[in-house]
Amino acid sequence: MSQRSDSKPGQPPLLQMRDATVIKEGRRILEGLSLEIREGEHTAILGPNGAGKSSFIRLITREDYPLASVNGAPPLLLFGQDLWNVFELRSQLGIISADLQANFLERTLPGQTRGVDVVLSGFFASYGLFWHQEVTGKMRHLAQKALALMEAEHLAEAFIETMSTGEARRILIARALVHDPKALILDEPTTGLDLLARGRFLKTIQKIAQHGQTIILVTHRVEEIFPEIDRVILLNHGRIIHDGRKRQVLTSRRLSAMFGAPIRVRQSRGYYTAASVE
Repeated sequence: MSQRSDSKPGQPPLLQMRDATVIKEGRRILEGLSLEIREGEHTAILGPNGAGKSSFIRLITREDYPLASVNGAPPLLLFGQDLWNVFELRSQLGIISADLQANFLERTLPGQTRGVDVVLSGFFASYGLFWHQEVTGKMRHLAQKALALMEAEHLAEAFIETMSTGEARRILIARALVHDPKALILDEPTTGLDLLARGRFLKTIQKIAQHGQTIILVTHRVEEIFPEIDRVILLNHGRIIHDGRKRQVLTSRRLSAMFGAPIRVRQSRGYYTAASVE
């Protein structure tokens, strides 16, 4: 996996939204989102439950589609393109979520899917490997490199159902990394992890950010926003309410207004914590 620098002048943004609106069952789920995220710009999308974060991810992954714009300009561009083959897009954007992990456990039989099989399945966008899929030597080499980067080589022969939540999450990131994607989108990535596992997992994500992949973190936890992330977008009721540098956005006043309750924010060595005020 190659080291990647920030985007060059003239290079299209990784993600560009222009007044993107999504309507479902007659209700506006996302309202007029306009933003750009460039390659190398690690960004957190922060908001409470029901803010529209999952809809934001479904929009990026082409599971939901925005309304057509009045002036005919595409409301969503990924790497400068409006139209994508979904399988090609998955090689550019790695998506990691608790839902993906749950789907693997639901769709694979016990004793049949090892860690390395999960990683290799990233080449086929499938849940595990199947007899008709041809795995090449190059694929196995890239899978081993991804496992090594995630410090998960010892999990290669373990079956996914025997892994802890944190171990399985590492395997799924390795699965995303086999394509050397330009960005990883992390959807509430520490869901189900205990305090120690959460800390180890975030250290791993920091390592990936330093390695070159752009990180887009979608979360309701301020504590997940690690030092390499400097841009924070606050999302609530399907709208962007603030977008800027971390130190300007993660304030007690702004978060209290967003969560609708008194919040105290503290910062230490690049890490932020938020707690309700009794």
